[in-house]
Amino acid sequence: MSTIAFSKDLITELPYLRRFARGLCGDASLADDLVQDCVERALMKSHLYDPARPLRAWLYAVLRNIYVSNWRRNSKFTGAKNLDDLEGFEGAVQPEQENNFSVALITDALDNLPAQQREVLILISLEEMSYQQAAEIIGVPIGTIMSRLSRARAHLQNILEERGTPVLRRVK
Repeated sequence: MSTIAFSKDLITELPYLRRFARGLCGDASLADDLVQDCVERALMKSHLYDPARPLRAWLYAVLRNIYVSNWRRNSKFTGAKNLDDLEGFEGAVQPEQENNFSVALITDALDNLPAQQREVLILISLEEMSYQQAAEIIGVPIGTIMSRLSRARAHLQNILEERGTPVLRRVK
């Protein structure tokens, strides 16, 4: 694959990388930094990419590895400084729109999941990856993916029920 073709394909994956990074970090600015690091590393290591493998899966693996490395280096990588902690901050006005409220509830519930469960839930449910693709990205067996996904869904449901958010139930 030529460098130009690789760069064009990489550009089309940016929204997906940003969404995955946002899910991992829980913060838009940290997600942007993470995507930038991922793109930089992908361009430098493009010779290691196997065109037989989906580019998105390879990029997700690169992004996740950078995230994990940063998290290990600095355990506070996933938490940005809250604006409420800054001196002289008067506070933000909460939106009154119902849609924004629901999205905020789900986002907050996702942020409260353990990192391993959150990343699997994002890959499978949001990014619509197969169990096999998620297992390759994270580097664990498919059974581990299935277990983490099950625990993530149950944990997310419990969080939402505790907050009084209506949760859809599976009908068999």
